Amino acid sequence: MTLKEGDFVELEYTGRTEDDVIFDTTDEKVARENELYNEKIAYGSATICLGEGHLLPGLDKRLVGQKEGKHTISLTPEEGFGKRDAKYIQLISTSKFIKQGFKPVPGLQVNVDDMVGVVKTVSGGRTIVDFNNPLAGRKVIYEVKIGKTITDVTKQLVSLMRFTFKLAQPEIKIDSDKAVLTFAHDLPKEAQDLVTKKISELTKIKKVEYLSTHTEKPSAPVAKKTA
Repeated sequence: MTLKEGDFVELEYTGRTEDDVIFDTTDEKVARENELYNEKIAYGSATICLGEGHLLPGLDKRLVGQKEGKHTISLTPEEGFGKRDAKYIQLISTSKFIKQGFKPVPGLQVNVDDMVGVVKTVSGGRTIVDFNNPLAGRKVIYEVKIGKTITDVTKQLVSLMRFTFKLAQPEIKIDSDKAVLTFAHDLPKEAQDLVTKKISELTKIKKVEYLSTHTEKPSAPVAKKTA
């Protein structure tokens, strides 16, 4: 079966640079061997939905039209992490970092105004920080293994919760074309509308009910003063 946008499919992959440095993988053993292991990550095949931004955009696009099995996919800088851009190399006063409680040194990863960068040089009270992605301007290669297409609605919803909405896993119950999602906390009405819209576009589910296991404790009664 040839893959198309909107398909849910099992996928395993390992990404590496042209000089064979592995930077991402779904294989726990490979992650450990290359000092990439993160205990918060669930390793193994993942169910992703093509065209929904679950993967690097260039890789996502190149998977469309592929078939089940193993593939080697090379991405240009434009398809991968983009070209290096001089505007992301910034000169920052060293005192700004010192006020935050640390002294910048070359190679240190820093967060400035919610942008993550790497210190390149420190000289004369000035620090040069590169906010380009470390893989920007580089060709990358992905070894992928495309598994079976997923038609199970529960698995499809789990994928959307994890990769599209970045939400904690709810309890999921399916009844024909209706899904009941029970979250640990209330989901705002605006978020519910977005989730329902996407679910109805990509799955057979047309109605979604939202429940929460979180209940607010009633406020203690306030004693009234008497004359």
